[in-house]
Amino acid sequence: MSSDRQAGTGYRIKALSEDIREAISGSDRDFTEAALGKAILLLAVPSVLEMIMESVFVIADMFFVSKLGADAVATVGLTESLLTISYAISLGLATATTSLVSRRIGEKNPEKAAETAFQAILTGIVVSFVISVPSVIYSQKLLAAMGASREIISQFSGYTRIMMGGNLVIMLLFINNAIFRSAGDAAIAMRVLWVGNIINIVLDPCFIFGLGPFPELGVKGAAIATTTGRGISVLYQLWLLYFGNKRIQLSFSQMKIKLKVIAKLVRLSFGSIGQNLIATTSWIALVRIISIFGSEVVAGYTIAIRIINFALLPSWGISNAASTLVGQNLGAGKPDRAEKAVLVTGWINMIFLGTIGLILVLFPGFFIYIFIHDDIVLKSGIECLRILSIGFIAYGFGMVLVNSFNGAGDTETPLRINIFAYWLLEIPLAWLLAIKSGMNEEGVYTAILIAESVMTIIAWLVFRRGRWKLKVV
Repeated sequence: MSSDRQAGTGYRIKALSEDIREAISGSDRDFTEAALGKAILLLAVPSVLEMIMESVFVIADMFFVSKLGADAVATVGLTESLLTISYAISLGLATATTSLVSRRIGEKNPEKAAETAFQAILTGIVVSFVISVPSVIYSQKLLAAMGASREIISQFSGYTRIMMGGNLVIMLLFINNAIFRSAGDAAIAMRVLWVGNIINIVLDPCFIFGLGPFPELGVKGAAIATTTGRGISVLYQLWLLYFGNKRIQLSFSQMKIKLKVIAKLVRLSFGSIGQNLIATTSWIALVRIISIFGSEVVAGYTIAIRIINFALLPSWGISNAASTLVGQNLGAGKPDRAEKAVLVTGWINMIFLGTIGLILVLFPGFFIYIFIHDDIVLKSGIECLRILSIGFIAYGFGMVLVNSFNGAGDTETPLRINIFAYWLLEIPLAWLLAIKSGMNEEGVYTAILIAESVMTIIAWLVFRRGRWKLKVV
């Protein structure tokens, strides 16, 4: 019996290692037919590895910038808050792309999927220029509106100008990787992000500190390194889309404007863009409240959020698997399988993120201390990290639920939930707790925890009603 049990364990380990190798190298399976557990694994593993590299990039970027002092860190935090508007729109278009492309793939119509992909890229290019031009021109005024000090505006606004001007590469990076993931080529999206982030990590210290032949550009060098890495990633994506012979193959004959497809993309993206803009405006409002308590507190908050992003990004990778499976299985006429995929993925994400959250709750100071030793920054960062990490179990399940709605093309439901959780609950509560109740920045952190947890509960109640399975796109 013992030898049989050992043989069975050995077989399962071997099968699992083979599945992981297939996931990393790329799989050509039909995810509407494969065993559900295997389908989740094949899609989640590369997505998680993709997000882990993005997490490493986030942490590495902050590690180098933190050597320049609290004002430099605060500049990155304030600029990130401004960039969340670009991220919101990019994610909205990427979500619409995921919903439409995954449906077409599930319907076994790769030609229509490719047509949708090109129209998404075209839409992203136009929108990015609309955002970039005024952002570059008014970068200093935008920083001032965010509550930046005179020193930050006069010395570090170059970082903001470059990051806002590089909106095109952000937009296309999101949209193109959404195309790959929704088609089932998650391994390609993983490799693209690894290439770009490795380039960024190598260039960061070179441009920031002037290593070797590189000029010493300070915090502006971080922006140049980031934009360069992302730009090379986008070129790699486009090459793969046109010459890579993958599930979606673009051709130059498809380079025509299809207004009906663009209209569908835009209409579908409105709900998702609205979700992200609501979250973004809430985020900006919170940073504005926190900035009242000084640059050191903003710096602590920024470092803590970067660490939290490090933990959350792999979980977003897991939830991306649910989004793809929902879209493809609804396209294949299998709504019950789509629902089961969400539930299984949700439990996996809760366990994973709950474990990470427990570590951060118990040892927040260890992680903040890696980046900076300033006592005020440390105190603020530790408070933020400990309070927000308490809600990681709820975040893990909530992000899967939201991705399932969006993957189904039901972007209106998460929009309504976000309006309530962020605008009607989080911002007023943060103001009341931080300003009126005298909790200062700790009040803002507590408001975030409450709002995110309430959002997950509401999303679960709506998910159980099942109307998202009837959405036609």
